[in-house]
Amino acid sequence: MTEGYEDIRYEVEGRTAIVTIDRPHRYNAFRGKTVEELIRAFRTAWADNGVQAIILTGAGENAFCTGGDVKQRAETGDYGPTESGMFEIGNLHRLIRDVPKPVIAAVNGLAIGGGQVLHVLCDLTIAADTARFGQAGPRVGSFDAGFGSAFLARVVGEKRAREMWYLCRQYDAETAERWGLVNWVVPARSLLDEAKVVAAEIAEKSPTAIRFLKQSFNADTDHQAGLSNLAMSALDLYTHTPEGLEGVAAFAEKRSPDFSKFAKA
Repeated sequence: MTEGYEDIRYEVEGRTAIVTIDRPHRYNAFRGKTVEELIRAFRTAWADNGVQAIILTGAGENAFCTGGDVKQRAETGDYGPTESGMFEIGNLHRLIRDVPKPVIAAVNGLAIGGGQVLHVLCDLTIAADTARFGQAGPRVGSFDAGFGSAFLARVVGEKRAREMWYLCRQYDAETAERWGLVNWVVPARSLLDEAKVVAAEIAEKSPTAIRFLKQSFNADTDHQAGLSNLAMSALDLYTHTPEGLEGVAAFAEKRSPDFSKFAKA
């Protein structure tokens, strides 16, 4: 099942599709190719009538996903070449919401930046007791003013969401569960098994009822897709400004960024 993929693995076990971001050497950060492959995998799962639930996880024990590959961005100024010529992270966000089958995030380590956004967009999140969560955008010259902030606020509340984005701290799995950011915390060694159990429970239910329920849950925040488009356009412009470039340069040079000269009244 993984044939044709370089950055991810795609497998089907019973009635569950398992999508694994397979870049552990980069803490499962995604480049443009990774995003394209994730989109293809989710569409494959959507089209497969034998699949009733999808698990999204990361390879290895250290990271679920740490967002966009900042090293790639520092080296080339973008997230690398793609078949479409576009970096389609916004399309991936919408696809996770639109696929009419529940998506379960099995967070096996760091879920930071864009990786945090991916798990928040999933229908359910199961976290290993070693998982850590947080945003990093304002520290590395990036932001997500779409689903990554507006939908996060729906999940954890305005105050918590602003804290996560403004301070860029990391939070342990226990805190994430207390905030309602994840559904369950389980021992790391049993994470994937637990996710498979949950997926199997979903597969026992009426697929049509589940489809309507997911669409109903999403309807209240579907307007955020337009906001996400606007945010992605703004981010594309921002990352090429001196301020955005300072963040990525500081990351590459392993120093603290100096944003002081960009402060405006």
